[in-house]
Amino acid sequence: MARLVPEETAIVVVDVQERLARVMPEPRVQAVLRSARILLQGAKLLGAKALITEQYPQGLGPTVEGVLEAAEGALRLEKRCFSAWDLEAFQTALGAPRAVIVLGMETHVCVFQTVRDLVNAGYAVHVPVDGVSSRQDDHREAGLRSCERAGALLTTSETVAFDWLRYAEGDAFKALSRAIR
Repeated sequence: MARLVPEETAIVVVDVQERLARVMPEPRVQAVLRSARILLQGAKLLGAKALITEQYPQGLGPTVEGVLEAAEGALRLEKRCFSAWDLEAFQTALGAPRAVIVLGMETHVCVFQTVRDLVNAGYAVHVPVDGVSSRQDDHREAGLRSCERAGALLTTSETVAFDWLRYAEGDAFKALSRAIR
């Protein structure tokens, strides 16, 4: 397993949207929002690419505001397909990073299908378990098992952030440490 290098990594935030977030279990949705903010801030500070997908925003609303603030400069892509990989604009925007970190909602549908397709396309895919949610916990757990069986590495947002940083020093370390606390 290779070390995560920010310049060779992309963050994909899948469908963390207002109306969808409202129907998620509250502690879980707060964990997803925290995870997204940490990883998007880290991406911005350290030079990783960031993409945000929105599933039918006319019905599910836009990406949650706190995530949008952290995602300044990230490309937002509207979709109607479950797997972001099925969107040609997504494939083009993603390019060829060595690793892709996928988080968002719902674990057993859009997250899983995106993860499976990215693994099948040859990417090293990491799924932070604190960064995914489904309306029901058993659906989330099944989605995580499916992601792992498909070939993704289950991880945490902090693991990704500290792997990117490598050292406990510098401005990026201080900024991300504050975000994590």
